[in-house]
Formats: sequence, structure tokens, C-alpha cells
Amino acid sequence: MNEVIAKLLKFRDDRDWKQFHNPKDLSIALSIEASELMELFLWKSPEQADENKIKEELADVIAYALLLADHYDLDVEKIVTDKISLNETKYPVSKAKGKATKYTEL
Repeated sequence: MNEVIAKLLKFRDDRDWKQFHNPKDLSIALSIEASELMELFLWKSPEQADENKIKEELADVIAYALLLADHYDLDVEKIVTDKISLNETKYPVSKAKGKATKYTEL
């Protein structure tokens, strides 16, 4: 993951784009790219969505998320594994298996 982040930072810095990559704008860009990803599925079955376009939009979502994490010096692996641990508490297998119910309603 560090190698990918380093490539992203080099790409950004080579273009002097750090000035535009503040947390607010990274968050907005992340949301916009997530919406563009969702748009690929609009009015289609999942199988009808263009996989190459999915890859491109998903890469944009991941890239902006990684840049935001880097801004705050967050360890991506740690924050994801911490969130999994939290969700294991909120959604115990015995109550959540096979259900899409929010943890407050289990």
C-alpha cells in the first residue's frame, strides 16, 4: 500500500496539485467519484455495467481516499482493521448473519 500511496503523491506533486488537495476538497472529490461509480449501475443490472469503467471509477475513489488518509497521516491498514473490529462488535454473527439490518435493530 505504501508503494501505491508514494506513486499517488509523486503524480500529485509532479503537477503541483497538493495545493488543491485539502481535506474538504478531497472529501468532495471522493463523493463525486463515488457518485460516478454509482452512475455506471443506474438503470442496469449489475451484470450490464461496464467493468472497465467500474475499474476506472473505483480507482478514483480509492485514490482520493488514500490521499485523504495520507493528509491525516493515517495508517490505512490499521483504520480498516480497527473498523472491522468495531463492526464485529456491532454485528455479531449470531445476530447479523444473513441480515441487512442496522446494528441498532438487531
